[in-house]
Amino acid sequence: MLTTALHTLRTRWVAFTGSFVALSLGVALLAVSGLALAATLDAPERKPERFAAAPVVVRGQDTLRVPTPSGERTEELARPRAVPDAVVARLKRLGTVVEDRSFPVRVRGGGHGPGELVGHPWSTAAFAPYRIDAGRAPRAADEVVVTGGWAAPGEWVRTDRGTLRVVGTVPGRGFEDAVFFTDARAARLAPVGVQVAVDAEVSAVRKAVRDAGRDSAPGSAGVRVLAGDDRRYADADPDRDREALTGLNALFGTAGGVTAFVSVFVVASTFAFAVDRRRREFGLLRTAGATPGQLRRTVLAEALGVGVLASAAGCVLGAYAAPRLAALVVEEGLAPAWFTIGDRIWPYQAAFWAGLVVALSGATAAAWRAGRTGPVEALREASVDTRAMTRGRWVCGAGLLLTALVTLVLALADDPGDLLHRKTYVSRPMPLIAAAALLAPVVVRPTARLLTWLPARLPGATGLLARENTVAGVRRTAAVAAPVLVTVALTGSLLGAVATLNGAKAAEVRERTAAAFVVTAQSGAGFDAATVARLRAVPGAELSPTSSSAVYVLEDGVALVRSDARAVAAPERLTATTRLPLAAGKVSDLDDDSIIVNEEWEEHTVGRRVRVWLGDGTLKTLRIAAVMHTGTGDNGVYVTAANAAGAPVDRVDVALADGADAGTVAAGLRGAVASVGGRVSSGDEWAEAALAESGGITRTGLFLVLGIALLYTGISVVNTMLTATSDRVRDLTVLRLTGATDAQVLRLLAAESLTVSAVGTLLGLLVAGLNLAGMGAALHLLAVPATPVVPWAAVATTAGTCAALTVAASLTSATLLVRRRAVVRE
Repeated sequence: MLTTALHTLRTRWVAFTGSFVALSLGVALLAVSGLALAATLDAPERKPERFAAAPVVVRGQDTLRVPTPSGERTEELARPRAVPDAVVARLKRLGTVVEDRSFPVRVRGGGHGPGELVGHPWSTAAFAPYRIDAGRAPRAADEVVVTGGWAAPGEWVRTDRGTLRVVGTVPGRGFEDAVFFTDARAARLAPVGVQVAVDAEVSAVRKAVRDAGRDSAPGSAGVRVLAGDDRRYADADPDRDREALTGLNALFGTAGGVTAFVSVFVVASTFAFAVDRRRREFGLLRTAGATPGQLRRTVLAEALGVGVLASAAGCVLGAYAAPRLAALVVEEGLAPAWFTIGDRIWPYQAAFWAGLVVALSGATAAAWRAGRTGPVEALREASVDTRAMTRGRWVCGAGLLLTALVTLVLALADDPGDLLHRKTYVSRPMPLIAAAALLAPVVVRPTARLLTWLPARLPGATGLLARENTVAGVRRTAAVAAPVLVTVALTGSLLGAVATLNGAKAAEVRERTAAAFVVTAQSGAGFDAATVARLRAVPGAELSPTSSSAVYVLEDGVALVRSDARAVAAPERLTATTRLPLAAGKVSDLDDDSIIVNEEWEEHTVGRRVRVWLGDGTLKTLRIAAVMHTGTGDNGVYVTAANAAGAPVDRVDVALADGADAGTVAAGLRGAVASVGGRVSSGDEWAEAALAESGGITRTGLFLVLGIALLYTGISVVNTMLTATSDRVRDLTVLRLTGATDAQVLRLLAAESLTVSAVGTLLGLLVAGLNLAGMGAALHLLAVPATPVVPWAAVATTAGTCAALTVAASLTSATLLVRRRAVVRE
């Protein structure tokens, strides 16, 4: 049988080309994913940047630590504490202490220089170290030193911190665009600092901090001493590399999963169609004495041969593509600048064996069917498929369909919010898509008749012949329609899920916002008391200032959960600007001893008290004043400003007083925040901006997944159409002998191809619609005012591409055939 398999591969290489290309690309992608994963596991620790030359950095408490029966649980504090004065006093006895401050600075004036800068006191520049290469250090409040060459000494620069005179420059170090003020001006701009640099021995500093803790100095608990490589924790966002690599792992993991799924699908479809086309050949082998087991081993041997060659080619392709892909993700900002592919061997081994497993898995069902071929098939002449659905196909298709529906119902009943998570809406469509592909032959005939009802009644025979040929060749139609179904279903399900979720979040924001205007501070900053006072002085404006913070709660005794919080400065005015989606309680009951939570909390009964940690780590017990619906998960919690100490006002919702003119109020608000770079938006504009910020998440990964699916669809469709058209030489010859011209034959094949693509598109839309209906039901249960969104433009583009590929492959093969002389050979 091995010899027979090798001869078959050599003589029928066209039929196996699709499987070979699909497996090669699949193994290459798996190898690239494995190499990328290995590179993230070998990620180097980021070295200190701003404090690389500082002997020691002492940082105030920035981590909440809660002991539990299962060990200590930690969370990063939303509002790190400053180093206590008592600790600073002890440190000053050891050496020079420099307090660090960081704050955003925005340049104005039409793109002169970097748009986003970060301000620091000049005394911290030596710790990077920054050295002046032109000019001098700042001495006056309006003097600054900048990094890079975007401004020269003597230039005046307009910023949201006032008009500043550049008196010196320092070479940039690549990790920030900095602007250095005098220490006194920096202290006024950022009154609170969370860390200090100390020029002293590390051991002495550690002892001083320990002594402060032993003496119970106020606020000394949680103070950290950073030396050596630990000084990187004093830099801004020290875990950004880890977060980027986590996102990269998710990206390549999703791509690898979809690759494996579609690879098995394409290989199974290709081998199933090839076995069906070889029924007469297998019948002759059975007549010659071959056993069912020998036929099965022949098909599996063919799959093994294709798998070995394709896996080897895929590993070579992966080794070539991986470094280039790494450079691309770095260029796009999806990975740190140092990210490169290493020299690990195991990703190639894993990808190679995965390719073999995929090949054999995809061919197993086809091999089993080949073994059931009887000797009488050698006498078969009819091209009509009489039994397209086997018992195994019925069982697998119905089982997957039942599994998809039951798990959907259970998720809706138990935790509808889980359907809104990325991992869920990416993986959940797979069983339903597989079920639809397996059961496609059941609905091919009625669907094709429905789609061709009108063309079959038009003058001429093209529409009628296209319908009958499509209906007669059920297996051929299902084999071509299946990859189109997969691609359209993935496009509609994944992009539709993102669009639906973004629309739901935007609807929530619009539903909650009753404010006429929303005034927001620039990213990472807040409004000082003077700015808030200017806003309050605007005639006709009723203000509700709020701050960003967080609240932490221990659930089930072991899980420390963070919830984003809005701290309300004036609870009595909250109802005038915000409509909270309450399930119980009243907003007016919010005070300094209470909290508004959502239904996701383990304890969410109005009147009960809950033990929480505030954004700065302070432990408090608060009464639940009201409970909000869970929604899409972004409702968070509400507390008063007294429970968010140190959190600056970063958003001011504004309602109009009776008789106030909206234009006059807007002009007054803009004038009040012009000097600090605040933005004034209408309520609708602010909601749209919130939608724009959330719309970019996961789209890169989803387009990568869809690109993979479309690529495999092209491979499968082209391979199947080339094989199917070449097997119809006799049919096409008979048509030409009965008087059909070459152009008529080509139009017939084009009509058939479009019909098959339309069948796959319609079935894919049904699958996508069911998936989106499940998400819509989840949103309804979560009390979110939103409806499912079908990405019609993306679906139409995908369907059009699939149709173009199908028609092109069919006509390419047919064009070569119609050039031959029309002779029927018996």
